[in-house]
Amino acid sequence: MMIDELDARLITLLAAEPRVGILEASRRLGVARGTVQARLDRLVESGVITGFGPDVDPAALGYQVTAFVTLQIRQVSGHDPVASLLASIPEVLEVHTITGGGDMLCRVVARSNADLQRVIDVIVDVEGVVRTSSVIALDTPVAYRVLPLVADTPRHRGR
Repeated sequence: MMIDELDARLITLLAAEPRVGILEASRRLGVARGTVQARLDRLVESGVITGFGPDVDPAALGYQVTAFVTLQIRQVSGHDPVASLLASIPEVLEVHTITGGGDMLCRVVARSNADLQRVIDVIVDVEGVVRTSSVIALDTPVAYRVLPLVADTPRHRGR
């Protein structure tokens, strides 16, 4: 779905102030309340906006270590059974199927390096996982973000 400048401004406002109401958003964007509600409904229904929950910092919960774990898996039953089991591990924040030297890439968190070993041990015990390789993140100079894409998308309409 392509978004226009008003959609981008609405998404940017909601990202900056998730608790802003529809009426206040319409006032700040200079459009009717019904327009904001219709745009928001369309953005949600089309899957552009996927949630309104709070962003949570794992470090603030005591998970000071972030690591990326590449998995090699047995290809017999595919990725789905492994992904389902990985989803049951609370410290596994994301799982992606990938190309290259591994089959899956996981972003995981742990309370310490020793705790990371425990998390990796739990991952290795998942049926279908053959081998892991880990990289510990030292810093996050550019955190996950999508607002630059949102701001840039209206420029590419019709391309």
